[in-house]
Amino acid sequence: MVSSVLFGINQPNLAKNAQYPIEVIVGPEVITGSTRGIGLGMAKEFLSRGHNVVVTGTSDESVEKGMKNIGENENVIGVPCLVENTDSIEAVWNRAVEKFNTVDVWINNAGAATSRNGLEKLSYEEIKRTVDTNLTGTILATRIVSSKMLEQGSGQIYMFEGFGSNGQLQNGITVYGSTKRALRYFTAAAANEYKNTPILIGSLSPGIVTTDLLIRASKDNSKGWERSKKILNLLADRVETVTPWLVEQTLNNTKNGAKIAWLTKRKVWGRFFGSLFSKRRVVDEWESELNQ
Repeated sequence: MVSSVLFGINQPNLAKNAQYPIEVIVGPEVITGSTRGIGLGMAKEFLSRGHNVVVTGTSDESVEKGMKNIGENENVIGVPCLVENTDSIEAVWNRAVEKFNTVDVWINNAGAATSRNGLEKLSYEEIKRTVDTNLTGTILATRIVSSKMLEQGSGQIYMFEGFGSNGQLQNGITVYGSTKRALRYFTAAAANEYKNTPILIGSLSPGIVTTDLLIRASKDNSKGWERSKKILNLLADRVETVTPWLVEQTLNNTKNGAKIAWLTKRKVWGRFFGSLFSKRRVVDEWESELNQ
């Protein structure tokens, strides 16, 4: 996933809902779109800490594949979910409560992207799928989940940022970037709306991570991919590097409106400086593994 560079864990002055005690999070955590990539990595990390987790994917097949990747574990269940469908979201919540009695954290990770073609060449279907998954689905899930969490008296909801969240522009990512830009406003607005409630709203920004979105980029534009790899080798990280940190920060967060970002400006400059002395080959090594 390609994400904008943010300013670390930036926590706006939205208060930390001080009148409501912050409970220790033991799960379950519901992670949409968690049968692969960053979502799957976070699910595994939560499980390694003894938490209960609900994994979701767009189909029975994808859920089965994700659960197989996780392996036998009584603390995890898999539920199919199309986030643009409210009945589907309700079903995930109900299944989680049926199994684990409550939901402590809901992470809106499900995402989609168009091809890297120009806007005029994109099909209606891929535009709609990207907007429905990234933006509409996140808004609908947050609406439903916030209502449930208000009833249970606690809970945290996180949105996933990505390339375009800070307004950065790049050809071929117009629709995807627009959804992420809109999500930043939605996250801030929701945090403001729930600042005097027992719900915490925040965002997660994983930076540039070696996932299937990068594979798609390479297939869409092989020449551009070779050029991009120079900067990606410098700034990208593996899923297993980023997800433990994201999980740790999520579990430790007590502030409403928190922006939890892995790839800070300070880290970017540090890597550029470090490249003068040694070369990072994160993407090259990852790509080599995929081709084995």
